[in-house]
Amino acid sequence: MGSPEAVGRSERPGAEARYDIPETDAFTRAYWTAAAEGRLLVRRCRACDRVHHYPREFCPHCWSEDVRWERASGRAALYTWSVVHHNDLPPFRDRTPYVAAVVELAEGPRMMTEVVEAVPSDLRAGMDLSVAFRDGVPVFRPS
Repeated sequence: MGSPEAVGRSERPGAEARYDIPETDAFTRAYWTAAAEGRLLVRRCRACDRVHHYPREFCPHCWSEDVRWERASGRAALYTWSVVHHNDLPPFRDRTPYVAAVVELAEGPRMMTEVVEAVPSDLRAGMDLSVAFRDGVPVFRPS
């Protein structure tokens, strides 16, 4: 949700690069501002009424450019996950093990994220999750 070359760049000179926070651009600014305020946004197409995520300027279903931001409910179901035990990139190396996951939002689209506050052996496909925010980034936890 920023340019691929921007991911991992640090805002502060001399600071260690972060690989978990994309650089905000003019289009994604609304998404990241809402996330910093504790709100998850998705995009809804006014032509076909379908919701999509990740945010983009056109509908991936019908190609209409008539799309708008909409607040998501914050509810999701766990679709798939993997427990990551080794990652050398900051800040992930300090979080291992962590649960990288794909969740299915109540609105329909799937989203890559992290599951927090959960024992990995307790995770089950379809389990109910709710959005939480860590440093302005949406993550999910068991409901």
